[in-house]
Amino acid sequence: MTRIEQGRDRNPSPAVINALADALSLDAAERDHLRYLAKITGGACTGHRRPAPPSRHVRPTVLGMLQLLEPAAAFVTNRLGDVLAHTNGFELVMRGSGLLETREPNLTRYVFTDPRARTFFADWDQVADEQAFDLWLGPSVETSEWFTAELAPLAGQEFTRRLNRHLPPPQVPLRLNHPTAQELRWQRERLELPRADAQDLVVLLPADETTTQAVESLRRQPGGVLRAIG
Repeated sequence: MTRIEQGRDRNPSPAVINALADALSLDAAERDHLRYLAKITGGACTGHRRPAPPSRHVRPTVLGMLQLLEPAAAFVTNRLGDVLAHTNGFELVMRGSGLLETREPNLTRYVFTDPRARTFFADWDQVADEQAFDLWLGPSVETSEWFTAELAPLAGQEFTRRLNRHLPPPQVPLRLNHPTAQELRWQRERLELPRADAQDLVVLLPADETTTQAVESLRRQPGGVLRAIG
């Protein structure tokens, strides 16, 4: 901040811009304008283009693994939070939450911008910390910064104040307030796919017998099929 005040920093990072916007309590439109001014000052509006987003392609062998995991709840994601493919079991668990209602579901965007997320995730603060930390580990610094800059005006301080916490959140069970079932508790196993994929396979495992029985009840309802989201 001192370097900006003294006119010595003409190209502040997105983290600095977000911190300044938080300190000034700027709304979404004002945040956009501040980002635009920073780009002009730093020369970013003259030929600086958005980096290519991470691939949304999920290899056939990974889709095959998902199919073998049925009826478990499992999905493929990247560090931006994109849900790239999932099992029918995952769709059953997420049904009614709103996460899978968009053409290209993104868990990070859902957590910070969809009001339903605060009810669906019993420990919303924990999940929010996890998603922000994943951005720090993102597919690339450039891609993560662009995603962060685009999300910040919509998500506000609940998002931006978490961005510089570089310590991993504690590993705790995931608690979901399912719309048609009681609270579901899950242990999560996250398997990192080969580096070229820049993707993770996440499997949700029931953490108690109550969750197991509740999921069995959900499975008796009509469900969808395994699908990759292109």
